[in-house]
Parts: sequence; structure tokens; C-alpha cells
Amino acid sequence: MAKLKKYNGFLKLFVIFLTFFFIFSCSQKNYNLTKIEGKQLAVTEKDAENQTIKNFIKPYRDHINKDLDSVLAYSPETLDKSMGKWQTTIGNLIADACVQQGNLVFKIREKKDIDFCILNYGGIRAILPKGNVTTRTAFEIMPFENNLVVVALKGNQIPEITSYIIKVQKAQPLSGLTFTISKDKTAKNILIQGKPLDLNKLYYVATNDYLANGGDYMTFFAKNFQKFDLNYKLRNVLIDYFKEVDTIPILRDIRITEE
Repeated sequence: MAKLKKYNGFLKLFVIFLTFFFIFSCSQKNYNLTKIEGKQLAVTEKDAENQTIKNFIKPYRDHINKDLDSVLAYSPETLDKSMGKWQTTIGNLIADACVQQGNLVFKIREKKDIDFCILNYGGIRAILPKGNVTTRTAFEIMPFENNLVVVALKGNQIPEITSYIIKVQKAQPLSGLTFTISKDKTAKNILIQGKPLDLNKLYYVATNDYLANGGDYMTFFAKNFQKFDLNYKLRNVLIDYFKEVDTIPILRDIRITEE
């Protein structure tokens, strides 16, 4: 009888142990992420020829190509940045577009007008061919992600810009600013929007964010009084401009002359 009682006591302890074991084993566990591993899977030329991959990509490619190849305007002739010493038809076009389209944003946002625009010769990456002008054309001319920026400079700083243009001897896109290069390689007859340069006036100069930060050695922008990022990509400036003009104007007006 004593042995049975001892056995029953052991059995009760065993049942209690099993009960707690099942309770804790069934309780909810919290897991924390401790490590993420990954590896690069290269898509080779052979993979690109895989019909399954082609079929998967095709709807996206077709959609992008449809957008890129949509006709925005017509150009009566080819515009090429290599055709001109101090100014080119494509440079004039891009700089004018920046002033025109940039003012639509700048006037509303800051209640001010852009006085002139200067960009860089190297920023133009393709010709504008004769014929239909598409969204793809804008991407080819301006493939970078640069934004249009307006920088406030005092009139007495403007001769630094003209000196830079004369020194580098490239057709920098220019709009709203004209001058004459004298025989001693200095600028004279500087006009902004057709008016003589006022050394005490604050001028609002359109450019891109790369140049505004001193790119291409345009260090004069670092001494600005104020800087406004319009959050307007130069590529989109061109796209919007093309949509508005319908036929691309051929701008041969002389903005820089030599004695």
C-alpha cells in the first residue's frame, strides 16, 4: 500500500511536469532578424536572349519606347554644338528654353524674373537632328539628372562670368547676356536683357546645379547672395519647351562679338 502511494505521488509530479512542458513548448516565440544575406545575379548576354526573360521584359520595354518616341516638335535643320565659335544654335536654344520655362516657376515661387542664363558646353551630349523631335531626343541631349537653379549675383560679379567665357573659348549656352570681346581679350558693352550692366544691381542667373556648385571651374557662383533650386530637371525643361514651340526655332542671333 505504501508503494502505491509513492507511485501515485511520482505520477502526479510527472503529469505536472508534462503540463508545464506543453504550455511552454506551445507558447508564442518572438523572432528577431539578425542577418540579411544576398548575392548579385548577373544577367549575361545569353540570359538576355532567353525567350522567357524577353517575354517578361517586353511590355515594360514597349511602354517606355512608346513614351520616348512620342513626337513633341519638328526641327527644320540639325542643331550641333560644334557649329560655332562663341555661340551655337543648339546652345542658344537650350539657354533660351531655360529662361522661358524657368521663369514660369521662378515668377510664381519667388515673384522675380530670371535675368540671364549660362550653361556649359560639355553639358550638351548630342545633336538635335533634323526632323521629328521626340522625348528620346531630350534624353539624349540632356542625359544627366541636373536641376535648373537660379543664383543671385551682384552686378560687379558679372565680369567674372564674361572673363570665364573668354578664357575657356568654348560656346557656352547663353541667353539674356551679350557682350563684345575687345582686342585685349576683355569684355565690354555688357548688356543684360538689352540694358547696360548695373554694377550695383542684383541679377538672377539661371544655370544647373552642377555649375551652381562650382562645376567646370565656375567658381563665381560660390559667391552668390542667394540660391534657388527650382526642382526642374533640364531634360524636362527641354521636353516642356518642345511641346510648346511645335517647330524648333533656329536662333542665329549673335550674343558674343569680337572686335
